[in-house]
This record gives sequence, C-alpha cells and structure tokens, in this order.
Amino acid sequence: MAEAKTIDTNTLCSWLEIGQPVSILDIRPLAERMEWYIPGSIHFNAYDKLKKNDTEAFNGLHLDKAVPVVTFCAGGRMSLVAAKMLQDQGYNVFSLEVGMKGWSLAWNTASMAFGNFKVIQFRRTGKGCLSYLIISQNEAMVIDASIDSEAYEKYLLSEKAVLKYVAETHTHADHLSRSKQLAAKKNAPLFLPMPNKVSFIFEPITEAAIFQIGNISIKAIQTPGHTIESTSFLIDDKVLLSGDTLFINGVGRPDLKASNDEAMQKSKMLYQSLKKLLALDENIIVLPAHTSQPVDFDNIPIQATIGNIKKTVEMLQLKEEDFINTILQRIPPTPANYLSIVEKNIEGDFSDINPIDLEAGANRCSIS
Repeated sequence: MAEAKTIDTNTLCSWLEIGQPVSILDIRPLAERMEWYIPGSIHFNAYDKLKKNDTEAFNGLHLDKAVPVVTFCAGGRMSLVAAKMLQDQGYNVFSLEVGMKGWSLAWNTASMAFGNFKVIQFRRTGKGCLSYLIISQNEAMVIDASIDSEAYEKYLLSEKAVLKYVAETHTHADHLSRSKQLAAKKNAPLFLPMPNKVSFIFEPITEAAIFQIGNISIKAIQTPGHTIESTSFLIDDKVLLSGDTLFINGVGRPDLKASNDEAMQKSKMLYQSLKKLLALDENIIVLPAHTSQPVDFDNIPIQATIGNIKKTVEMLQLKEEDFINTILQRIPPTPANYLSIVEKNIEGDFSDINPIDLEAGANRCSIS
C-alpha cells in the first residue's frame, strides 16, 4: 500500500477559508484536546491503541468516505499512523504536518468597516492571538503583530495603504512579537508602552499619546495591571483595542513574572485600569489582544461592546477587595515557555530559535 499523504498548515487553512468539505480528525488524548484544537474538528481518542498499532483503533468511527479526512496529533507522528490505517480502510486521508505545533502558526482574518476607517482582525486560530491593522484614507497602523510580516504586507498592498506606525499594547508572554520585524521591513516607527525593558531602539508611548492616521485619531490609554506597561488604544472614540487588560469574557492575569506581593499590587492596578475603561461610552466596541477559544474561519470579529461586557463579566461588578481576591484565586496555569518568550521579546532577535517549538500550546492570558 502507498505511504500516507500529508498536508501542511497553509493548505488546510486554505480549505477552511473557502469552505471545502473536510473531516478533521483529532486523535490525541482528551486532556490535550481540552487545551486547544482545530475549529470544526472531530475528536476520536484512538491515541493509545494507535501506539500499540491496534488495527481496531478506529472501530466505531463513521465518516463520509467521499469527503477528505485530515488526521492530526501533537507533533505529526502518530497522525501518520492514523492516516495509514484509515487509508487502508478506504478513506482519502492526509496527516497534518507537524501537528498542533505547526497549527499554532495558522491564522485567519475578520474585517470591520466604520464610516471613516476599517479594522482588520488577524487571528492566530490555535494560539488565540489577535492583532490589528487599522486603515484610514490609505494610511495604516498595526498593533500587536503576532504573525509573519508578509501577512500584514499583503493586506496593506490590497488596501493600497502605507504603514505609518507599528505599536504594542504590552510585552507578550505567550507569543513572539513580530512588531519589530514588521516596522523594520516597512521602515515605520515602532512605538512601545513604558516602562519598557527591550534592548533595541523604539519610540516610547507617552501618557495620552495620540496617533493620527488618515482622518482619525488613535489615543493611547495607560492601563497597567496585566503588565506594568500595559496600554490600550481608543480608535476614533468608537473602538477600543484593550490588549490583555480587558477581554470580552474576562480580564488579564496579573501574576506573570510577579511575586505574590507584586501580583497583589498589579491586581490593584488592574482594578483601577478596568474602572477607567468601563467608564467609557458603553457603545464602544472592545477588541482584545487574545481569545481563549480556537478561532473559527468565519470572518466574524471577536468583539463585544463595553456595555455588554459590563453585564456578562460578573467580576467587573465586584468591589476592589473582592475583585482582587477573586482573580488571585482563579489564576490559570502559566503559559508554556513564557519566560523564554518574554526574554526573546525583550531581546527582539529570534534568529536562533524555531517559533513553532517555543510558541506551541494554548493561550492562558485570561481570567474569567
């Protein structure tokens, strides 16, 4: 019999973008599935049987043999065994190359049009990282770049827009920032919030800094708590890029790279920052820097209004002391490799590492 066929992340993304029929089969243990997965995938826990080369590993699985099947696991090895076994059973099957480690780089977009500007949300579907391209009158700004610069360049070209600024909401701990590389490639200034420990040249974002692109203003709002330097961006008084301070279903964690006392202090800062943001107009749309769920290929922006978030995120209605106690009791496990990722983001040089190895794993920035 022929060897099992493989498919790369970009090709599978293309299939999902155009809505091509495909059965995506997750053969990992349930615990790994609960951490992160590919949107629309089917879970069938065959992992242990596949390790034993048990030919009955897929007993009970019934998929349409007229539809291609893509198997995946953590790193792309056991899914090859699965693909070969299913191929022998008459399926047209592919194994996802590099598995979920490779899928961590997968992305899609969603667009939002306003009267005098447009926002494109770039979403790393597995990692939950969200970055933004804001365009007004052929001028643009990118915030929290988390994928290869070519992705943003492609959209700048299609929109006939010139990149005027690149900025970050904070120093990220779950993914490598691509902002420095994008700014250098497009010869645009890189703005970072203060205080900042990076070891390369940048422009500081001062308190109440205002960025002009086209005929709109983007106002920086200092919102410390998740990190000391955390900053949000208010676009034309209509859209709030809230970084990891405020999510549509939770708030940022205050504990990374912090002692218990420091986490307590950052929690107090976070409470005050959230009060500042929640005092804005309730119709303002919040676009966060992360989401905790895999992102569908649906072109539907991950968003909520300030008013809606106030109603649905119960901890935002707590008094300061209760708020602090609540979030400190709900701290999730730390992101994988976060210390190494922070170190690389401070250094700004990724030439000696493979991002796939460092960034693999689900997003854990939110407390809900």
